[in-house]
Amino acid sequence: MTSDVLIIGGGVISLAIAIELKLRGAKVTVVSRDFPAAATHAAAGMLAPSAERIPDQAMQELCTRSLYLYPDWTRKLEEFTSIHTGYWSCGILTPVLGKDKGDEGDKADKGDKGVISSSSSSSSSSSSSSSSSSSSSSSSSPAYWLEKEVIHQYQPGLGEEVVGGWWYPEDAQVDNRALAQALLATAQSLGVELKEGIAVEGIQQQQRQVVGVQTSAGVLRAQHYVLAAGAWSNALFPLPVRPVKGQMLSVRVPEFVPDLPLTRVLFGEDIYIVPRRDRRIIIGATVEDVGFTPHNTPAGIQTLLQRAIRLFPQIQHYPIEEFWWGFRPATPDELPILGTSPCENLTLATGHYRNGILLAPVTGALLADLILEQNSDPLLSHFHYSRFHTKSSTTSMLTYPTLKTQNSETAARNSELSTLEDSPLQIAGKTFQSRLMTGTGKYRSIEEMQQSVVKSGCQIVTVAVRRVQTNAPGHEGLAEALDWTKIWMLPNTAGCQTAEEAIRVARLGREMAKLLGQEDNNFVKLEVIPDLKYLLPDPIGTLQAAEQLVKEGFAVLPYINADPMLAKRLEEVGCATVMPLAAPIGSGQGLKTTANIQIIIENANVPVVVDAGIGAPSEAAQAMEMGADALLINSAIALAQNAPAMAHAMNLATVAGRLAYLAGRMPIKTYAIASSPLTGTISAIR
Repeated sequence: MTSDVLIIGGGVISLAIAIELKLRGAKVTVVSRDFPAAATHAAAGMLAPSAERIPDQAMQELCTRSLYLYPDWTRKLEEFTSIHTGYWSCGILTPVLGKDKGDEGDKADKGDKGVISSSSSSSSSSSSSSSSSSSSSSSSSPAYWLEKEVIHQYQPGLGEEVVGGWWYPEDAQVDNRALAQALLATAQSLGVELKEGIAVEGIQQQQRQVVGVQTSAGVLRAQHYVLAAGAWSNALFPLPVRPVKGQMLSVRVPEFVPDLPLTRVLFGEDIYIVPRRDRRIIIGATVEDVGFTPHNTPAGIQTLLQRAIRLFPQIQHYPIEEFWWGFRPATPDELPILGTSPCENLTLATGHYRNGILLAPVTGALLADLILEQNSDPLLSHFHYSRFHTKSSTTSMLTYPTLKTQNSETAARNSELSTLEDSPLQIAGKTFQSRLMTGTGKYRSIEEMQQSVVKSGCQIVTVAVRRVQTNAPGHEGLAEALDWTKIWMLPNTAGCQTAEEAIRVARLGREMAKLLGQEDNNFVKLEVIPDLKYLLPDPIGTLQAAEQLVKEGFAVLPYINADPMLAKRLEEVGCATVMPLAAPIGSGQGLKTTANIQIIIENANVPVVVDAGIGAPSEAAQAMEMGADALLINSAIALAQNAPAMAHAMNLATVAGRLAYLAGRMPIKTYAIASSPLTGTISAIR
């Protein structure tokens, strides 16, 4: 039984886990830069597993189970602290707007007084009014259709465009800010050690074990660790968690209004309105994929007000009380990441997206079972981090290819001797088995490019966005030439001379990836090259563009000169890799910047990809022997006399170089050492 646990993160999830562990006898420490800055404080507190119409069955079960825990969970928190959490089983209405939705009630068997009862809530999209009458899901939560006359009687003041709606009586709400106060106070009263004002800078790992957490206050250690850092989790561990910004505001019902005009949560199309008993009304929330871009905007607030007034017109007369924003931790499938990790003593609890408040009780209970009792609820398997990986294994056996001329016995022996355990290449939460990336330009034909990509064994291929968009020579039909279900597209900003150009082209690249079916692809190879003769990247423009693109949620892979200081600065602003050049683009000069690349590799905490200048497999192997994480090679393959054969050679060289790096080369000495020592040899008889 693990009794000493360190939790990274200061939100509702981390505190719920901490309290549950402490109640079961564990020693718990929670580390947070700023507890009030967590997403908990920027939510609305809806507990809406039915109204959300969650399509994933496992997620629906997880949310419903957590909802049923809420009454007892909040009661215990209130007993510990005397802080009222605002838990209110008020139910949720999802009004339907527009005359074209007037037949909603006809799609189910009508009952008395225009109320239609459904056995469960719908499993369609959470916020689309057009799907309000979809067929029932497997959830046992009841839902009732209310005709126009009934819904307006049930909740007076709705907009004239409301023609009916669904009523979910089991859904509820909680005052998220009061809940955060209660959780913090409960943790303090139970003796959880709360370390605030401390920034976590990294997680130290050795042999699949976390051995410490590096912070601004030094290294902190425990027996077990929990990563619950919300939208910031990806900065500490390679998980596909990104921030999705949400803007919100509140109005206050004036004191001269005798009764609360709104007593039901209204969950409309791209808008929700949550009344509080203290006369506040919460309005939210925008969904913006802009990275960690802070602050409210006029456009965001205007959109919220327009939608809210359409749903409940009286709001336009109430004084605005407050604006705020927050960052939801989103994953590609919008489901949380819960359970074990590649490190045996690290548990993951992140990516709760819009349901962090709702899922707090069940997350705390399930992870306490997992950490203290090694009891993994079967439901957790649906939320394991490995669902985002190309292979379920967290390590791969790196084996150099055996030659066809070897007999089977020799090949088997060589294969056995040449295996070393190696972690796969991880970039921005994506896992790749190949460490060779290739390009798509300069080939003599599309067919030659296709064959070369296959022979290279690569999983990442760069595509020049501008050249594909304009059907430049050699790029016609490029988007259709490769199987994008097997190859990860790396859009690049080739041809951009300024930061502004590169940012615009990066946005086009993300859309291009979506059109090809890679909805979650936010990768961009950043090139800012004003120098048309030597094609050397602009360090200032690259840094400026990288800062903006990171804020917009891109995984930025910047192409740079072999400048160790610039590489470190790009890493600090949030780039997913650094890509120093070995020599000028297309020159084939080989490794001309070896010393600087070595420094970059030694100092980097992100993958280092050697890019540009490699001309031969021997140079590729040398770069990998230095400790580079990957290579990007285009010209050396495309301009070879036999491009597919050279692609295969580069693949072998990349594997050989990586294997040599892991094996560890012999030390270099200034004197000779005989391969066959003289000791123990037979001397002549005299």
